[in-house]
Amino acid sequence: MGDLKGFLKVKRKKGEVRPVCERLKDFADVVVLPKQEHSVEQASRCMDCGTPFCHWGCPVGNYIPEWNDAVFNKNWEKAFRLLSATNNLPEITGRICPATCEYACVLGINDEPVTIRDNELAVIEYAFKHGIIRPNPPKKRTHKKIAVIGSGPAGLSCADQLNKAGHKVTVFERDDKIGGIMRYGIPDFKLEKKVLDRRIDLLKKEGIEFKVSAKIGRDYPIIKLKEDFNALALACGSRIPRDLAIEGRNLSGVYFAMDYLVQSNRRVAGEKIPPDKLIDAQGKKVVVIGGGDTGADCMGVAHRQGAACVSQIEIMPRPQECRTKDFPWPKYPLILKTSTSHEEGGERDWAILTKKFIGESGKLKKILCVRVEFKQDAKGCPAMQEIKGSEFEIEADLVILALGFLHPEKKGLIEELGLELDQRGNVKTNPEFMTSAKGIFSCGDMRRGQSLIAWAIAEGRKAAHFVDKYLMGRTFLPNI
Repeated sequence: MGDLKGFLKVKRKKGEVRPVCERLKDFADVVVLPKQEHSVEQASRCMDCGTPFCHWGCPVGNYIPEWNDAVFNKNWEKAFRLLSATNNLPEITGRICPATCEYACVLGINDEPVTIRDNELAVIEYAFKHGIIRPNPPKKRTHKKIAVIGSGPAGLSCADQLNKAGHKVTVFERDDKIGGIMRYGIPDFKLEKKVLDRRIDLLKKEGIEFKVSAKIGRDYPIIKLKEDFNALALACGSRIPRDLAIEGRNLSGVYFAMDYLVQSNRRVAGEKIPPDKLIDAQGKKVVVIGGGDTGADCMGVAHRQGAACVSQIEIMPRPQECRTKDFPWPKYPLILKTSTSHEEGGERDWAILTKKFIGESGKLKKILCVRVEFKQDAKGCPAMQEIKGSEFEIEADLVILALGFLHPEKKGLIEELGLELDQRGNVKTNPEFMTSAKGIFSCGDMRRGQSLIAWAIAEGRKAAHFVDKYLMGRTFLPNI
């Protein structure tokens, strides 16, 4: 490493974000890109561990110490080569990944970890700005044709890897634009769509073909799909939301988080939404049910739409603010996380069970809640119990359900292909990512279940490895 004692001299300093009073007026990125000298200084904290557990914490196996060293020595091109060797979308993970690598950083045992995600973003943005990234189509083609269904992080990573191997890759997307959940499920203040379009344009120039508004089974018959391509890679995500089946669920004013976020992203992109379909928080009392990242994103959108007030409630207890013995280093800890959306206002509360939606004339007016506690049952497992006399009501004109997802959509592609499912309802594959149908592979949330973007990228890369091996008998693509 360039400075073996850098971690003793320099303290962790996160990158800047725009002031709340400014960013609430628009949907532009809240993050201010770090200056080069800041990134160089922060990279010096990477301590050349004997065993760098950041590799273990990162689903894509990033060469984190190596490219941090390159950044410290201002060799930005080398840093980019190392970064892109394992990550097909570093400009995305550098913005929205929860940075599991940082929680596994050895420096984090008795100090604050290296700003890995910020440094990653600095590397990839430097590479784009200074022309280090250029289209690099394969010099040889194999004449094998592969269809990738779904254009989220798993689909794009799989397609990118297979294209690098020389195959002719076509990506099918049922929405009208490429990107999947990155385009429609992530607000622009976390991921501006010009960042995504920049990558897609690069993939097009490298030879990947994209077909949008393509509903497989209806617009493009599955029989024809199997005839036209040598292999299929399914990366359709996990899109069936978890519902809250309680009294009053059918009242006007209760929506799924993804419906809310998708519509907001379309509005930000300039699309006109019919008045009778509009989900708008302006002037409303908003309650987000679900304490995860998606719920936080909904809070951020509601702030920008001019909500009168915003609350986020969660059924689980309030997490600790630091590691507990249940999550020792280097595990990814269950701790209290405060996002930029939380910093912008609103209230959060925990250990709350929603019992009933209450309305008038078919419209939501308030919700009935009760506080809960978790005690061990006879088997030693945590069991939720309502606290007697703790019932209370929250006034609400708009409720957003951010309760996660159950499994991929079974109707359509999965049913028509007759694919076997696992116990959770996800597409079942063998260890080589092949489904119960020969020549048809699956990856990402569709196979793994709802997970992190870094896992989706890793899944896409692994699936590409096995697709290439299936078609060619061997492969030089990495299995990570």
